[in-house]
Amino acid sequence: MFVQNMLLAGEQVIILYLIAAVGFVADKVGFFPEKTAKKCTDLLFYIVTPAVIIESFLNLEYNKDTIKGLFLALGCGFVIHGLAVIIAPLIFRKAPKDRSAIFKYASCYGNCGYMGLPLASALFGTEGVFYCSAIVIAFQIFSFTHGIYVITKDSEEKQKFNLKKLILNPGIISVAIGMPLFLLSVDAPNVIMAPLGYVASLNSPLAMLIFGTYIANTSFKSIFKEWRIAGVAVIKLIVTPIILLLLFKLLGISGVLLGAVMVPASAPSATNTSLFAAKYGRDTGLASQTVAVVSFISIITMPIMIAVSQMA
Repeated sequence: MFVQNMLLAGEQVIILYLIAAVGFVADKVGFFPEKTAKKCTDLLFYIVTPAVIIESFLNLEYNKDTIKGLFLALGCGFVIHGLAVIIAPLIFRKAPKDRSAIFKYASCYGNCGYMGLPLASALFGTEGVFYCSAIVIAFQIFSFTHGIYVITKDSEEKQKFNLKKLILNPGIISVAIGMPLFLLSVDAPNVIMAPLGYVASLNSPLAMLIFGTYIANTSFKSIFKEWRIAGVAVIKLIVTPIILLLLFKLLGISGVLLGAVMVPASAPSATNTSLFAAKYGRDTGLASQTVAVVSFISIITMPIMIAVSQMA
């Protein structure tokens, strides 16, 4: 199982980075420069991401078991991100203010959707995707509230930011739309689901293309000068997942549910780290470096965590 998990996780990372490589080349030849890519982040935030969230709710089958499983997995999602929110500020409290926002965000938020969902599907099938989707919902709620707060704190953008914008954002609004549709067991017609699905399918490729342009403008020599990137990897890939695994076992969570929630719990830093950095005027080079390094290390750590969760 360890070897199988290693190969599956490695394959997902390679797939994502091949798409990012296209963005890298497109930037270098001038077809899709970083300046253009940054403008595309609004397309992701305000159109594509809401489509992903709403589609996930509409695709869930409404019954007693799914209701119970949804809220149990959603609770796990809140625990995953709640723990990270507590740990990250303690570790990076003395980091320079212009960099600490990147490190804190990268330590808190993982690649739940882009890497988590495909890997959960490969390992645990439809049930795994269902549970992992609930984690993605928690991710969106935290990311579009606490995540934006962290990224904008002590920045010029902070002056333009207020509580209303914190709550009324694409992630929260999408959940507010999608959750009632699920609870009311709304069966949307194909004329709605088809275009929604097409737009949602842009999520991973567009995010990775944009990420590739950020890598193209990053100086990788500086990676070795910033030891805190290694700190992000240790916190995100080892410390937090181990604590979560022990906590979930104490709470009596096991089987497919445990394995499925440990996939996003042990995932590398979210590509949103770079996207949020671009949108809110942070250092996209540092953000891209952090995501790249943590993602490569996760090829080894993710399979270990997942395999341990299944043997526990």
